[in-house]
Amino acid sequence: MKAEKIKWAILGPGKIAAKFATSLRHVEDAEIYAVASRSLERAEDFINKNGGKKAFGSYEEMLQDEAVDVVYIATPHVFHYEHTLLCLQNGKAILCEKPFAINRQQVEEMISTAREKQVFLMEAMWTPFLPHIQFVIDQINSGAYGKIKKLTADFGFNAPYNESGRLFLKSLGGGSLLDIGIYPVFLALHSLGLPEKIQAKAQLGKTEVDEICDVVFSYSNGVTAELHSTIIKKTPTVAEFELEKANIRISSRWHEPATVTIATPGETTTKTFDVASFGYEYEARHVQEMLRKGRTESDVMSFEKSLQLISVLDEIRKEIRLEY
Repeated sequence: MKAEKIKWAILGPGKIAAKFATSLRHVEDAEIYAVASRSLERAEDFINKNGGKKAFGSYEEMLQDEAVDVVYIATPHVFHYEHTLLCLQNGKAILCEKPFAINRQQVEEMISTAREKQVFLMEAMWTPFLPHIQFVIDQINSGAYGKIKKLTADFGFNAPYNESGRLFLKSLGGGSLLDIGIYPVFLALHSLGLPEKIQAKAQLGKTEVDEICDVVFSYSNGVTAELHSTIIKKTPTVAEFELEKANIRISSRWHEPATVTIATPGETTTKTFDVASFGYEYEARHVQEMLRKGRTESDVMSFEKSLQLISVLDEIRKEIRLEY
């Protein structure tokens, strides 16, 4: 990878892409270079509001630009597979929004193609890169507070009902699980590993997507993880680890930069984690580090982690009878 600024291209200029572009301004040696949409006008509007040099009304045309170093894919879930393969065929490194794809079969093909092309590919699960999450995992792994007994984590908001909107539209991979339930699921996998047993139930709405999803992971050592997501009700959106000697609580909207409170029988302390932007800068820095080292796979959000995550999501969908 060249020594000068790494040129980022954004494929799919939506709300998340706008936040990512804002965070990218805080990443050393990063440049928002190109933006592509199926609508040139939309790509130009994104650049006017968020920065960038070149707007394209065609994904294919943008990917033919030799100056593009890495593509951030921020299209709806159901297009991640198609757009990742398109980028890989054009030899472009990729940071693809979560969920990586709709099912394990798609993820396996994305990974095998990346390996065949020897091109960098990573799922944009920003959670493990956030300082407060790293702090919590370090505290747990230190053993200072004993072993984990239980994890509870939720993520819920009340979305305006729109049968043709992305969140409620089955053809776009709508529902709470893949959109936000993926965060509690990943936290459990990241901190506890693969469960021995998965139980799940959901409330499917008129559009046949999960408006509410409840999941319980059970482990052979007696540990449990209770995970909840919903797109029809605002919930506390906190995560709490119950350990033998303390409770570690990540404050509201725990999946993004937040505060952490550690409560023991004799003391309660709260640690605040200040960030320059929304927090996407941490995963972006990691991607740039991997590219400069010539890596084709992240050593943090590895292919194996993405495969584990999508496999568990597939199993949960099977339990709640949600098919795309």
